[in-house]
Amino acid sequence: MTKQLEILKKLSSLAGIPGNEKKVSQFIASEIKDVVDQVVYDNLGSLIGVKGEHGPKVMIAGHMDEVGLLVTQITKEGFVKFQTVGGWFSQVMLAQVWEIHTKKGIVMGVTGVKPPHMIPADKRSVAIPVETMYIDLGLSSKEEAEALGVEAGCMIVPHSEFMVLGNEKYLLGKAWDNRIGSAAVIEILKRLGKNETNQLFGTFTVQEEMGVRGAKTSSYVVEPEIAIAIDTGIANDVPGGDADQQSLGKGPQILIFDSGLIPHRALRDLILDVAKTEKIPYQEAFITGGRTDAAHMHLAHKGAASISICIPTRNMHSHTSIVHLDDYENTIKLVLAVIKKLDRKTVDELLKP
Repeated sequence: MTKQLEILKKLSSLAGIPGNEKKVSQFIASEIKDVVDQVVYDNLGSLIGVKGEHGPKVMIAGHMDEVGLLVTQITKEGFVKFQTVGGWFSQVMLAQVWEIHTKKGIVMGVTGVKPPHMIPADKRSVAIPVETMYIDLGLSSKEEAEALGVEAGCMIVPHSEFMVLGNEKYLLGKAWDNRIGSAAVIEILKRLGKNETNQLFGTFTVQEEMGVRGAKTSSYVVEPEIAIAIDTGIANDVPGGDADQQSLGKGPQILIFDSGLIPHRALRDLILDVAKTEKIPYQEAFITGGRTDAAHMHLAHKGAASISICIPTRNMHSHTSIVHLDDYENTIKLVLAVIKKLDRKTVDELLKP
């Protein structure tokens, strides 16, 4: 396995739901500490690798957190009730294996619900409400669960194995939203070399899945003039889907709209020009039901010219998401090429009213 795949496997495998990103942060810090001028943090735990001392402030961000669950209650029979953390579609949660992270170690369990044989026939086609689900630990009492370290507040993450699929460029794993974006920011910092064009702030934010919270605090630390969120986007090149601008392997998605941001027009034009000049494939997509870290990054202090660049992902917010290595690589190439153009003169021109 290549070094790049090892990093992707590690990032996908680490547990880190909103408010519990510490292990992810520690791994990322170990990867970037030798290629940045300094590492700083905001008070929520977002990690910022700074590269360059002069010129305009350019912020690129990928969030470290993943969707997951929190233990809220243990029944007297030893079943775990939970709160979702981040957006879950109930139909992808049933009969799935989970890891409950306790102070004593990891406890495994599986999502359970009332058997279909006990559900009236006319109700079986209705989506199962999340609040009726539980996690079965294979125990018979609350005391057994507590003896294993399970308690209210424990983090729960999907149990999923990283895999290189039939086509070796297709990678399956959990947490691609947004560890694949975090990986891209790591690689950009590594490949940039000495930065004399601008001040680059490679940022790894916390709690994006709970309202882009780390983006708000970290952007107040950085005070960016230019901000680029690197996140995941929808890949809908599946049976019954619409593949137009939403396909794996056809390049990063340069968003024209999401629910938190109308991209800065001049910055978007520059990025499109760079992609065409460098012959980097790209897609122009939009998201109506979500937002990225750019939603808060563009509002910090005086504001920042901002945009979202997304890596297409199948089965997002599930145990088994799929990304394409070419989209990851082309995202890195595109953002690197754009960063190298963002000198003082270019940024001043972009920000001109």
